Amino acid sequence: MARHSKGVVALSVLLVAGVTGGGAWVWRDAHAGQGTRAAAPDRVRTATVTRTDLSDSRTLPGTLGFGTPHTLKGAGKGIVTRLPKPGARAVRGKALYRIDDRPVPVFFGDTPFFRTLAKTGVRGHDVSVLGDNLRALGYETGAAVTSRKTGDGDEGEEFTPALAAALERWQHDTGQAATGALAPGQAVVLPGPVRVDTVQAQPGDPADGPLLTYTSAAKTVTVAMEATAVGTVKAGNRAAVTLPDGRTIRGTVTSLGRTVQGGSAQDSAQQTGPATVDVTVVPDRATDVQSLDAAAVQVRFDSTTRKGVLAVPVGALVALREGGYAVQRPDGTLIAVTTGMFAGGLVEVSGKGVAAGAEVVTAS
Repeated sequence: MARHSKGVVALSVLLVAGVTGGGAWVWRDAHAGQGTRAAAPDRVRTATVTRTDLSDSRTLPGTLGFGTPHTLKGAGKGIVTRLPKPGARAVRGKALYRIDDRPVPVFFGDTPFFRTLAKTGVRGHDVSVLGDNLRALGYETGAAVTSRKTGDGDEGEEFTPALAAALERWQHDTGQAATGALAPGQAVVLPGPVRVDTVQAQPGDPADGPLLTYTSAAKTVTVAMEATAVGTVKAGNRAAVTLPDGRTIRGTVTSLGRTVQGGSAQDSAQQTGPATVDVTVVPDRATDVQSLDAAAVQVRFDSTTRKGVLAVPVGALVALREGGYAVQRPDGTLIAVTTGMFAGGLVEVSGKGVAAGAEVVTAS
């Protein structure tokens, strides 16, 4: 065997499996280096080294709609006398339904009114919801008084005489009994300007039962992603959504579910599918989906992108015994390369002697 300079990497037979579905050429008793030649296979197929962008992406089926429905239960005593229609939107300060023919207005927040607010000096997150909404509706409540101690969280706002006076003014302006007090069931707290999905109650039903279901007011895409892969996606990532008419629109991942679904055997004879987590994608422009209420779509997640790299087909790699790779020119010269990202049947390569436009032998 001919002698070679220091640093030349020896090649020997090595079987390579699992390289993104492709294979690598395998050579026996050859050396990789500038100017080194190896006997080419009987049938030669070539490819061009290209400079391109590679993305580690995955495409999954999704569902366009308004997201997961949530049930709204009423509170307090009374009889349901009027309900909204499906598709209606909740508006801050406006009535959503009627109990005993009395309008029940909407406030936005994260804590329902679970007690009567009448006595000044009480604190709580329900008081904070009341204060925040009255201020958002333009009522002067005085300075919000909050606790300086936090403990496991802030203790909420204090129900002050100024806040009670603001409540009384709002009640008067909206045609309610101006008492300056608020009892459970006199206003409903929702997480935001939601959309009524279905109506569950009927006029004449008790006020404290399930009344309706609601969803987000904005259309979203829900994707069931395998729990083992969800770590590759995070809130803020970009996504491409392909609609039924073939258009592709841009979207953003806004949330990842906390509940794992499926993945366990129902009985000894039946196994469910893989465990999944719901990933929510919001279209960047609502007008892109304004003509659709629900549809099956395809969503592509690009978790990693390498821009302007040199790439060859995976089948152009020659596997080295030492764990590296080389590519072969049509004249038989072997050039050692360093591999990077694998994506879409291509692999990123770099190394001395590798340049865009060069021809290399490939198995596919």
